[in-house]
Amino acid sequence: MSKIDLYDPKWIELVFQNKNKEYGAYQLRKGTSKRNLLALAILIAAALIIGGYLVYKIEADKRAAERQAYMEQLELSKLQEKAKQEKKEEKPKVEKPKIEPKKELPQVRETQKFTAPVIKKDELVKEDNQMKQMAELDANTAVGVKDQEGAKDRTIEAARTDVVEKVVVEEPKQEVKKEVETKVWEVVEQQPSFPGGPSALMQWLSSNIHYPPVAEENGIQGRVVVSFIVEPNGTISNVQVVRGVDPSLDKEAVRVCKAMPKWQPGMQNGQAVRVKYNLPVTFKLQ
Repeated sequence: MSKIDLYDPKWIELVFQNKNKEYGAYQLRKGTSKRNLLALAILIAAALIIGGYLVYKIEADKRAAERQAYMEQLELSKLQEKAKQEKKEEKPKVEKPKIEPKKELPQVRETQKFTAPVIKKDELVKEDNQMKQMAELDANTAVGVKDQEGAKDRTIEAARTDVVEKVVVEEPKQEVKKEVETKVWEVVEQQPSFPGGPSALMQWLSSNIHYPPVAEENGIQGRVVVSFIVEPNGTISNVQVVRGVDPSLDKEAVRVCKAMPKWQPGMQNGQAVRVKYNLPVTFKLQ
């Protein structure tokens, strides 16, 4: 028995041979091939249209995600540059301690008034210049009876100038170390980074953010800027909202930042330090 092509109208003639062709079934069977071909063509066209739309949608979403990641990275770079500029402007000036010059004190010498005696005749000596007797002295004048030894050396130094006091200032090493451990840096030699880089950070955020139902129902979206500190061991602390959009979105941004894995800490002079970091978290309705 030979094969019958169902799309060939000849099989209808074979089936209805010597039968009443005016019967409705013959007319229906006669148009079956055209209907099958038309349905197959429509099915192929629909498959091509749907497949093309899905491919276009996937490519469009991919380009949108790449552009979004680029814009967020650009925004993050601007925030870091602004923080660096503010840090330079607020850098305190370190005043050097003033060292007073060495003072040299002059030597003080004793002075003594000496008058050479002049011999005159008695009648030429005035009464005021004559030496008075003890009885003629004023009763109010006190005369000491204690012998006082004078200075043997006529040169007296007011102060020793050959001795210079040396002051050694020791740096408080423990206090400096403690200050470095507790200080929060904004700009360091090596900034902290998420494991895998910025692209891994954006992918982690998109996978772990849960859009708040209240914000989704009200159509609220936007970018929340969150500030936190990357500790020397890579953990995240002191998470705060710098620029918010909506309380529900702000709360979700804080939650997802606290849930992040350990970062690679920032480095300053070869030592891991505490660094302040600003991160934009974008909420966008699909």
